[in-house]
Amino acid sequence: MGELLFNDTRLGADGTTSCSSCHAAEHAFTDARAVSIGAFGKAGTRNAPSLIGLRAKGPQFWDGRESSLAAAVLQPWANPVEMGHATVPEAMQHISRHPEYAEFLGRPVTEQDIAEALSSYLLSLQPAPSPYDRARLSGDSQLLGPRAERGMALFKGKAQCASCHSLDGTHELSDGKFHHASVGFERIAGNLRNLQIQLEDARAAGQPLGTLVLTETDIAELGRFAVSGNPKDMGAFRTPSLRNVARTAPYMHDGSIQTLDAAVEHELYYRGLTTGQPISLTIEERHDLIAFLQALSNP
Repeated sequence: MGELLFNDTRLGADGTTSCSSCHAAEHAFTDARAVSIGAFGKAGTRNAPSLIGLRAKGPQFWDGRESSLAAAVLQPWANPVEMGHATVPEAMQHISRHPEYAEFLGRPVTEQDIAEALSSYLLSLQPAPSPYDRARLSGDSQLLGPRAERGMALFKGKAQCASCHSLDGTHELSDGKFHHASVGFERIAGNLRNLQIQLEDARAAGQPLGTLVLTETDIAELGRFAVSGNPKDMGAFRTPSLRNVARTAPYMHDGSIQTLDAAVEHELYYRGLTTGQPISLTIEERHDLIAFLQALSNP
């Protein structure tokens, strides 16, 4: 049932939008847009992350505003720039107009049914083995080929990528933590106090955080801070998975970096800037690093 729900465009408030509108299988369950377009053609503020290799528990979304997948899958139903309904109960009424879901269960469908069905389907989307996986499981890094093998050494060492994108055999290739990447924050740096007031007022009015961050571009740039209120989290976002990274352009939380080469260049520059120790790779080394990143994707 989860797969049916995920792909059913009748369930959006406009009758043409589904979960797969922003998470398409042909794009490794992203949408190849900078930011996603939801019901009624409304644009959000965040780049759609891949849904392959998710975990049931742990931070969800770029800002970690939910801690379980079951809770996260309900949010888009009540977001005006995603599925377009005003509330989850309104979405449930919309779903109830399609009797095949109740027939599937033999009873009326509940919010819990939707959460469980979608979560189960998403957890079934496990990554197919990539060249990197095959090399890791065999214990023979030479299977990567010489260029990607050199790139893996750079990834673990000189380029410092593995400090956030852990090569520990997990699905995510991510530490699951929140970091600053100097993307978008400079635009709001002079207006932080006003944004904090706007955030506090919205909370006091009971506005859902998911709706706020996907409809207010500047609030969205607050990142994890919008959830935690911790000043250290200002402009920080969850480390994304590198699974299928060669297939999921554009990059960053706002989709502002168009190519993998440009994303690597940005990350190397910013990491060197924050540590005070510039990371200088030769052209050949950059090509090697890109070759390894491409080896994290399955065809």
